[in-house]
Amino acid sequence: MSSTSEPPLRQNLRFTAGENEIYGYLALPPSGSGPGVIVIQEWWGLTDQIAAVADRLAASGYVALAPDLYGGRTTHDSADAFRMLQELPREEGVRKLLGAVDHLLGHEAVRGDALGAVGFCMGGGFVLSLAAAAGDRIAAAVPYYGIVTGEDVDFGTVRAAVLGHYGDRDETIPRELPDQVAEEIRTAAGVPVEIHHYDAGHAFANDEDHLGTYDPELARTAWERTLAFLGEKL
Repeated sequence: MSSTSEPPLRQNLRFTAGENEIYGYLALPPSGSGPGVIVIQEWWGLTDQIAAVADRLAASGYVALAPDLYGGRTTHDSADAFRMLQELPREEGVRKLLGAVDHLLGHEAVRGDALGAVGFCMGGGFVLSLAAAAGDRIAAAVPYYGIVTGEDVDFGTVRAAVLGHYGDRDETIPRELPDQVAEEIRTAAGVPVEIHHYDAGHAFANDEDHLGTYDPELARTAWERTLAFLGEKL
């Protein structure tokens, strides 16, 4: 069942992307300031699980912003999620994310002139698209089980280092594709790309476990690698 509250309780700020007003969820670290990270939702929307990822990043010292790409809609139904994904053109999603980058880099709590981006499923593909669109404003890109190829995105403009997490039993992505895309990015942009493979299915790090694929141990390993990567690059 979909939720269409305006805005959901998890949204606590709004910003503009061109002429569009966007809502999002912002989490601040205990210190009050730190490097910035964009958190990009799965196809379910800006759910409690995505907000919890932002909270975990904040607890680790980051200013985390999860923009709402669906305009207040969330769902736990796969058919609904697919429909909402189809209704979001990639170009529009990237424009909204670039607005989030502008907002976060301009926030008084953010240190540094480049951000990290972490995304899941749909958001993993958007991480790579955003890194290409934002250039040197994204220094660290972390896609979880989501991907785009060089046919969809000009990787030559990527300036971020990339760390990818993919399940070898993910039925939505051929096992060899992440490594192929990694080589495309290295060749086009000359940036470091590291891909980790896990004995897991799709969405193995989502503890809401809509697909029955959540693996707490592998999720913990991927998260520890993500934090180490962000700490090094930001």
